[in-house]
Amino acid sequence: MNQSLFYNQKSDDQVFSVSQLTQSIKFILEQTFDDVSIVGEISNFKPYSSGHWYFNLKDENAVISCVMWKGLNNYVFFKPQDGMKVILRGRVTVYPPRGNYQFDARSMQPAGEGELQAAFERLKRKLFEEGLFDEIHKKPIPSFPHKIGLITSIDGAALRDMISVASRRFPLCELILSPCKVQGSGSAEEIVESIKLLNKQQNIDLIILARGGGSIEDLWSFNEEIVARAIFKSKVPIITGIGHEIDFTIADFVADLRAPTPSAAMELATPDIEAVKENILSILTNNFDIIFRTHKKYRESLLRITNSYFYKYPLDIVRKYQQQIDSNSSRLSQLIDKKIYNADLSLKKLFYNLKLYDVNNMLNRGFTLILQKNKFVKRKKNLNLAEPIKIRFFDGEIEINNK
Repeated sequence: MNQSLFYNQKSDDQVFSVSQLTQSIKFILEQTFDDVSIVGEISNFKPYSSGHWYFNLKDENAVISCVMWKGLNNYVFFKPQDGMKVILRGRVTVYPPRGNYQFDARSMQPAGEGELQAAFERLKRKLFEEGLFDEIHKKPIPSFPHKIGLITSIDGAALRDMISVASRRFPLCELILSPCKVQGSGSAEEIVESIKLLNKQQNIDLIILARGGGSIEDLWSFNEEIVARAIFKSKVPIITGIGHEIDFTIADFVADLRAPTPSAAMELATPDIEAVKENILSILTNNFDIIFRTHKKYRESLLRITNSYFYKYPLDIVRKYQQQIDSNSSRLSQLIDKKIYNADLSLKKLFYNLKLYDVNNMLNRGFTLILQKNKFVKRKKNLNLAEPIKIRFFDGEIEINNK
């Protein structure tokens, strides 16, 4: 169509069709506003099942309809909320069948860090009023977890730190990793899926949700409402260890227990095996003392009775009870000796089992551990000969690259 038709003909008898006028407006707007940035407050935000976002952007005097297509909105690190002030970059487009114009957003970012903080406070207030932070909903943390599920990035320092703490404090515990993104587009959805997956596993006693430090943008996945509700719905207790000590996220408020760092989360999740040993020895020692003191007390009481005036002269009665005393004393001594013997066997068996589970002892006896992609390979079917393989011996590791 000749665009000059719309700009050069000024005669009074010029008559446009609706389509011609709309196409002229479309051409002018889309050419003039092909790459612009606008700032305003989000309202009527609606994410559709197709993945597209539809919403309005407004200020005190005007409102404009906006759309952000799936694929482009994947690069937005936060989930937009009504009332959030944002900066959009994109172009103005016209939809001729309806005669509407809208803003086609290519990028979205908060209008300053204060907007993220305001969104954080709005969601925090909403969930608080719903009761998601109430202590009555907090699940108890097990004292001796056998299996701990870890939700974090497989490449992050947080994972290495937690493995190190668990190996030092309680090596009998098994760690189950559900790796996921902990930052950026799609990370909130991956965290939710990991929580659901670990809840479906058998015998998971505890979940740790963790990542290292970062800015409020880096940690924003843990401020998303879908993550908060997934934590609240989890049947397995969850400890969060997100960022540094000064960092607080919505996930921390919903979790059953909050730790200041990933390492601290594992410290709270596991008992100290050395302290366990000391407690066992202390209990056994106290029990032995109680037995000996009780034996001494009753023996002295029996001796006082046999030496009393009443029993001195009726010799037959005295001799009868003396015999019972000797018999009971002998039996009590045997019982004490037997208890001490059994307690000693139990203690030796406990120490033997603790040594039995020591990985270094197993490696020293000639066993090896096979790792692939930082995971232990427990079954032949899980070994991929096409990928690099690490073999850990007692005195070190070797890596085999089959490519």
